Order: sequence, then C-alpha cells, then structure tokens
Amino acid sequence: MSNDNIKPINVADEMSKSFLDYSMSVIISRALPDARDGLKPSQRRILYAMHNDLSLSPTKPHLKSARIVGDTMGKYHPHGDSAIYTTLVNMAQPWTMRETLIDGQGNFGSVEGDAAAAMRYTEARLTHMGTAMMTDLEKETCDFQPTYDETRNEPCVLPAAIPNLLVNGGTGIAVGMATNIPSHNMGEVIDGVCARIDNPQLTIEELKQHIKGPDFAGRCEIRGFKGIDSYFHTGRGSIKMRGTMEVEEKASGIAIITITDVPHGVNRAVLQQRIAELVREKILLDISGMRDLSDDETRIEITLKRDARPQVVINQIFKLTAMETSFGVNMLAIHERRPKQLSIMDALDCFIEHRREVIIRRTRFLLQKAEDRAENLEAFLLALGHLDDFIKIIRDSKNRDEARERLKAYTFPVTTAEQLGILIRSQPSVRGEKYVFTDRQVNAILELRLYQLTGMERDKVKTEYDNILEEIKDYLDILAKEARVLAIIKDELLLIKEKHATPRRCPILPDDGEIAIEDLIANDGMIVTLSNKGYIKRTPSAEYRVQARGGKGVRGMETRKSNKAEDEEDDFVEQLFSAQAHDYLMFFTNTGRVYVERVYGIPEGSRASKGRSIKNVLNLAADENIAATLRLERKTNEDGEDITFGEENGFVLFATRNGKVKKTSLSDFKNYRKDGIIAIKLDEANELIDVRLTSGSDEVVLVTRKGLSLRFNEEQSRSMGRATAGVQGIKPVDGDYVVGLALVNDEGTLLVASENGIGKRSPFADYRSQSRGGKGIITMKCNEKTGEVVGAATVFADDELMLMTSDGQSIRIRCADVREAGRNTQGVKLVTLKEGEKLQDIARVVPDDDSDEEETDAASEESTDVDPSAESTDAPEGEE
Repeated sequence: MSNDNIKPINVADEMSKSFLDYSMSVIISRALPDARDGLKPSQRRILYAMHNDLSLSPTKPHLKSARIVGDTMGKYHPHGDSAIYTTLVNMAQPWTMRETLIDGQGNFGSVEGDAAAAMRYTEARLTHMGTAMMTDLEKETCDFQPTYDETRNEPCVLPAAIPNLLVNGGTGIAVGMATNIPSHNMGEVIDGVCARIDNPQLTIEELKQHIKGPDFAGRCEIRGFKGIDSYFHTGRGSIKMRGTMEVEEKASGIAIITITDVPHGVNRAVLQQRIAELVREKILLDISGMRDLSDDETRIEITLKRDARPQVVINQIFKLTAMETSFGVNMLAIHERRPKQLSIMDALDCFIEHRREVIIRRTRFLLQKAEDRAENLEAFLLALGHLDDFIKIIRDSKNRDEARERLKAYTFPVTTAEQLGILIRSQPSVRGEKYVFTDRQVNAILELRLYQLTGMERDKVKTEYDNILEEIKDYLDILAKEARVLAIIKDELLLIKEKHATPRRCPILPDDGEIAIEDLIANDGMIVTLSNKGYIKRTPSAEYRVQARGGKGVRGMETRKSNKAEDEEDDFVEQLFSAQAHDYLMFFTNTGRVYVERVYGIPEGSRASKGRSIKNVLNLAADENIAATLRLERKTNEDGEDITFGEENGFVLFATRNGKVKKTSLSDFKNYRKDGIIAIKLDEANELIDVRLTSGSDEVVLVTRKGLSLRFNEEQSRSMGRATAGVQGIKPVDGDYVVGLALVNDEGTLLVASENGIGKRSPFADYRSQSRGGKGIITMKCNEKTGEVVGAATVFADDELMLMTSDGQSIRIRCADVREAGRNTQGVKLVTLKEGEKLQDIARVVPDDDSDEEETDAASEESTDVDPSAESTDAPEGEE
C-alpha cells in the first residue's frame, strides 16, 4: 500500500463526526416517529410488508407472524427478527395501543407483563385502522425511497388516513433525546382536526372543547388539568393517572375495596406484590387479605379488618403504590427530517398539511388516469365515426407497424371531431385545423375488438366519455380550490369516525385544589337519610314517588338487625331531610361537636339500600353519634367565591332536649376541620334535638313530646360563642322533653305529626307569642289514638312531606293533602302503619317538576278527623 493514500486525521474530530452520524441515524431512522403518520421506520415497514407483499387485509386469513417478520427483515428492515417481532406484537396489544393497527391471533402477551408466544405460534393480519394507514398508497400519494439493498422501493411515509401520532401516541429513546406522546380518543382528535380546518385561528381553549386530553389504552382516571394545559401549549407536561377503587360493605360489617382499574402501563401483578410488601412491613395495618379475580377486566379484592376505615386505606394505597402515577409528556417527533418539539396545534397542523398533500397528489394521479382514458375514448369515438376508412386502412396494411403508421398519418378537420360530440382535450392531437392521432390513441384503436364496433357499444363509449369529462372537471376544481381539498379531508375523517370511533376510556377529573368540583357535579335534589345505627346515604329525590295521603308507602331503607344479643331493636331511620348536591351539611354530635361535609360527598345509594356507616364518611370519635343536622345552601359572590359561611348569612339556633336554646353566628363555623370543632356545650343529661338557620330576629316554636309548644322571638336570646350552653327556651314538666324546633312563617303553617301516623297543619296565628322560659300551650291533643308527638315542621301548601317509620318504610305526600285544623285538635291520618310500627321522623321536601303521578290507595280515603270544636286544654303559661 502506498503511503500517499494514508492521511493523518484528528481522532477527536473523527469521533465527533462518527458519533453525530450515528446519533442522527438513531434519531431519524429508528427511535422517533414521523409527525405525519406517527410511525417509526420499523412500524412503517412491517405495515407496508403486510399490505404490499402479503395482502393481509382485515378480510383475509391470518398469517404466521414468522412469515411477516421474515418478509419485513429480508426486504425492508435488516435488523434482528426479535426486534421486528416485538414491534409487531406491540402494535397488536389493545392495552398498549389505543387503536391497534394489527389484529393478532394467539398469545400476544398480557397486561401483567407476560411475554408473547414465539413468532412461529402466533398469527396476524391488519386491522381496519392499519389498512387506513395505507389508503391510496398506490396512487402516488407518497414519496418512495430505495430499500437498504436497493432491490425495491419503500414509502418514506404512509398516507395515514387517521391522525395516528395523537391517536396512538408513541415512546422512544434516541441519542440525547426521547419522546413520550400520550394516546388520545380518535373521535375527539378527528373533531379537533375538523375544528382546526374550519378555524385556522383556533385557540387552545377552543380546541379543548373537542380534545379533552389524553385517553389511554388502559382504563384509568386522569387527574388534573394543569398538565394537559401545559403539553397542549408546549408539548411538555405531566399527567397524573389514578386507578379506580370501589368500596363494598358486607352485612358482617367488613369492608372490601375492589380495584377495578389500574393506571395505564401499570403491571397488575407488580402492584399486588407492592401491596403485599406494605402489609408484611406493617405499613398497611388495616388489610387482612387480598385476592386477584381479574380476567380481561381488572378485579382485585382487598379485604379490610372489621374496624378499618376504607377511605383511609384507599388514600394510603394511592400514596404508597403505583395506583397513582404520572405520565411525562414529551411530544418530540420528526418534522421535515429533523426532530421538533410539537404542541398539540403543531401536531394537528402537521397531519392536516400531510393529508392536504396526499389529497392533491391523489387528485393529480386520478386526473392523469382520467385524461389518459379520455384520450383513448376520443380515439374510439373518432374511429367509430369513420369506421369504413379505418377498416380499409387496417385491411390494406401488411402488418401492425404499417397499420400504425397509416393511422398516424390519417387526419381530418377538428370540426368533424366536434360534430361527433368530442371535446378535444389532447392538444398534441391538434395541428392547426387538423386532428391527428397520438401513439396512445393509435394503439388503442388497433386493440379494438369487433364487438366494440356495434351501435350499443358506441353508446357505452360515449356515456363513459361524458362521465370521464365530468370527473376531469371535478378533479381540476379540487386542484384549483383549497376549500375543496380541506372539505375532502374533513369528510374522509368524519366517515372513519362514524365507523370506528369508540367512547372515551379515561375520564378527566379535577385534581385536589385545581378546580371547583361543583362545576362538574349536577346540583340535583337529594334525600339524605341517617339511621339510628349511623348509616347514611343520599338518594335522588326523584326516586321517591308522590303518593296520596294515607298510602302504605314504598321501601325507604334496608335496616339492619343489631349483632348484639342484648340489643333486640331493629335499626331505623332517625333523620331525613332534602338538600341539593352542592349544599353543605353540618353534622352536630351528641358530644357537642360539628362536622361539615358536602352533599355530593355523601355516598349515594338506592332507595332501598342501607347506606354506609357515618364513621366511614366523617372522622367521628368512638363515642360520638349524630344528634342533629343542618343544611346550608351554597352561596357565591359575583367572583364565584364561596361565601356560605359569611357573617351576613345569619345564625345557627340550637334546641336541646331539656328545653335550652342557643344562637351562634354562622361565621363562627367557617374554619371547620376534618376532625370537627366545638358547636355547643352540653350537660351530661342533655342532648341536642335540632338546629335551624335563622336571620337573628326570627320567631321560633319549640314543640314537646306531650304536645306542648312555645313561640318566642329569638332576639330574646343573645348571640353566643360556640363553646357555650345557651339559655332556657321552654320548661318541660313531668318527664316531657323537646322533640321539634320550627321557624315561624305567616305564609306557612306548623305541621305536627304523632307516632301513630296522625298529623295536622295549624296556622301560626293560633300560637300567640310568649316569653321564652315558659311551659307553653297545647299544639296537638295527644291520646291513645294519636300517640305522642314525634316531630314538627314549618310547611307550605306547595311543599311535600317525607314520612319515615320505625320499620324503614317511607311515604311522600303533598302538604296540601293534610287538612288545616286548629291548634287544639288531633288531625288526620298521614300514613297507614302496621301493628307495632311507629312513625319515626318527618321532613319537608321541595317538590320535583317531574314527580310521578299520584298512586291511590284504599286506605287513603280513611280519615281520622276529630271535632274541631273540642274543648281547649291549653296549658298555663310558664313564668319568665
């Protein structure tokens, strides 16, 4: 070897150049997807081999994966067969790809991370989405390049009739950079593309009306909007994903947490191992067992210990395991042969521009085909118009070449062609005023068959020619008008959406503190019930149909038998009231504390379900029970800020069993805590009966168990702090005690109900105002027929009343059906009770617009009215 061929080089420069070449090869030709079709070269080559070489359309039989890998490796992708097969498997896994491009048959792995079977055992073909990626590929819609051995050509990019980059996303690690693009719902992305086409000035906020955010292949919850907003604008962001868990409480009191979904990309088996480790390490102390019941759907049951609080365990699982994880978005893709960070708008624009080019190139291809066909049809029509001359030329010629030359030399005036109805499109055929045939036309004439010389065939040729001219006109119009091209893109996308779009799998929910959850929850009417054993639920008020007075009712709550042998009483509904989903609920306990919860935060249950233990909803102490509740309507100012606990919203008025009352400003409760705050100071022998929200100058009525009442103005009780006991409101005597607290409203009436289902409405004018601290006057004449009073409420004629019995039965009646009677009367039958059954509680209900029609009952006609002229037995007024 001559020393002249040896040149000194700088090693650092050579290493730098070689590494740069290598890194660019990895970036461009291996790791990153193309922004136009969303595919890496390996994926594109597999799909092309299946389409072009093996014709594996969705209607064809499956073919061995080994054959597909072999053709791809031998013709297009000179890399390892295992790498190619892994890519093929990935495109066939429904838990990996949002819209699979390959239809696999056999063992293609599992969501637990099990590997697919060997390629010799599995089979595959294209899905409809895979075929859509190559629609019109044969119509010169994309550029081709030589394969690695230059024996054939392969497409540089696929036509991609679907926005695959956003629909299926993609991951890849290159040299010095990586990509991680989330998948999206195809229907939403198509709507986003159409919106972008219709409005080139579309903003991100407007786009969010169509594309809500990611929609992963694996079902899970997406929490928060900041990450979505970030990657929509910049191409980078972090998406929080959460699995879903449901809580079921067994009759034995043991709760079971069921994991129904895990976050996208989380291995179920690894998740269970992690939970088991936390239990062994005594970090999760309340779990007693776990079993996996999953098949295609996730179902992992976690059994809790008897006294465990499910919500606490759920929060621990979210914090300590992969049930809550993040997806780091980095939308990096190849654009114009170089890597580019894409925003959501950039990705849409890349696809729209690609489809625009595909439509234009396809139209040009079809136009050329149509013009070529029109040129041949012109020759046919001219030949049939001069049939005798052409037959003589061909008959007199010695061979094909001579016939070709003589036909090319044959000319006739252009006017003759126009008389035959031919629109001269082949300009090379016109020379001055003469029409001559082109080589293409001569060959077409020589290949005419004898049957095509008939008159019927001539009509067919003319019809086809006219149709071709219309097609040519349409193709030229498409090429001349940008709006036509964009309209075609939209129409084709909407057709795919109609056929193949699927519902969203991953709901997008607000993260803590990001958005007011009230904006996402309908403010529907609810009936909230709390049982004596402490089971609470909310039920849509529409589930309780309206019935006539005296009906037997419908099942309102499934009550439980006590597990204690010494307690033989059944559980029964103790408190019932109506509320809206956005309202606040203040729960006052027997120890004088108050807890605050939103109505939508109460577990929802059907009319007949028993609900969930209040101790799993509120952080109650072991010796605490709910004594009274107060509903606060949510209020906001002009800026949307919550001012429910503002000073201008009034006072909380307390009434206790021994007749004491206390008034406290509502604003004193605004700093409520999860563990509750002090609401009222109670003596050991006293308990809270009821609370009311007042203006500070309202008149109130206290009603006792033995049918006495006392009306007084609350201004007689000054406002006190939370940690006070209050002042005397009424003085119960002879073992009597307070059972009801009502606010006076002259437009309404005072409804009083007794334990035997008897009730009446009396005008407030019948109750004279007294000084607080007295013994009161009669409000209902109690005897063996009526029983003692169970409750009182202020009602209006348009209101409805909910009655609950000790057996858990409920009935909803119109207050107008309860006859108005004097203060010193018994009343009418409100509900038909079974033997041993007692009326337990009453509550005023705001009627729904869509209440069911009345149901009649024979018992509803029965009346227990008493003589309103009965002698008054008013009790003497008490002393101040």
